[in-house]
Amino acid sequence: MQLVFGPVGDRFGKIRVIALATLACTAGNLGAALSIHMGHLVAARALSGAAAAGIVPLTMAWIGDKVPYERRQEVLARLLGATVFGMIAGQWLGALLTDAVDWRAPFASLAAICLVAGILVMREDHGSDASDALPRGRFAEVLTISWARTVLLVTFIEGSLAFSALSFIPSYLHTGFDVPMSRAGGVVALYGVGGLLYSRCARRLVGRLGEANLARLGGGCLALSYGGLAILGNWWMAAPCCFLAGFGFYALHNTLQTHATQMAPKMRGTAVSLFSCFLFFGQSLGVACAAWFIDRFSAPQVFICSASGLLVLAFAFSSLVSRQTGHLART
Repeated sequence: MQLVFGPVGDRFGKIRVIALATLACTAGNLGAALSIHMGHLVAARALSGAAAAGIVPLTMAWIGDKVPYERRQEVLARLLGATVFGMIAGQWLGALLTDAVDWRAPFASLAAICLVAGILVMREDHGSDASDALPRGRFAEVLTISWARTVLLVTFIEGSLAFSALSFIPSYLHTGFDVPMSRAGGVVALYGVGGLLYSRCARRLVGRLGEANLARLGGGCLALSYGGLAILGNWWMAAPCCFLAGFGFYALHNTLQTHATQMAPKMRGTAVSLFSCFLFFGQSLGVACAAWFIDRFSAPQVFICSASGLLVLAFAFSSLVSRQTGHLART
């Protein structure tokens, strides 16, 4: 659905499409809360997921339209922090409401939140970023841009390497150190906490280090964390490794996000939707390959591959960013 939302947002206005997608999430979550059998619940959740797919990419594209490039990484980091906090808080509050009320309560709460958010977004000026150009053929147009192809390729590799390792940390702790899955899941949740810390520090880090060095810092943190997991002696050492991995991933990914918003300024919605899809395509392929590899070898070898690959990727991308930044700042 992200590939649909991008061009539609460019054509009819990003704010308008974000508002409509949020209101569609309201309908989906309300349908889930009122569902009377599994078929209704699945259909309602499918509607919610399809509608939600366009919100973050179009928000990133809108930030690209409105925020000067020099401040954009800081603002995108705040969006990233809100997204991570929402995921962490949503899982916890959903479980809390289910225990306190019933399974319908989280869906009803989400419907109410989405309704308020959708109404607030609808009140914004939603026609100023609309375009008369037809969305047909815009993906091919983005892919003709050399820097866009570079950013998308790096994003694909980043997603495949980072998430292939992350996905198997709980099972590795469970099978290798006899850690209960509930505790292993809590350890991996520190990945999100690391991302939250990065979002709070992003302004100072971007100001002091710059884009290229921030990408290097992210790659270095990822290499240290996944490398540490590969040689783990005690299960509790996985906690700082996961925290550091979250900090490092979001430092690198936030730099990629910033460049994604500048790949094709005249069709940002389309470009950022491609960026999101390449990340998820890479994640899917990486997890599938890691599962095949772990069945035949071991998880530490996957961690080593991810650590070395992400370090090389981050340093290579930072070198390319150093050449590109001057041009982007003038665009």
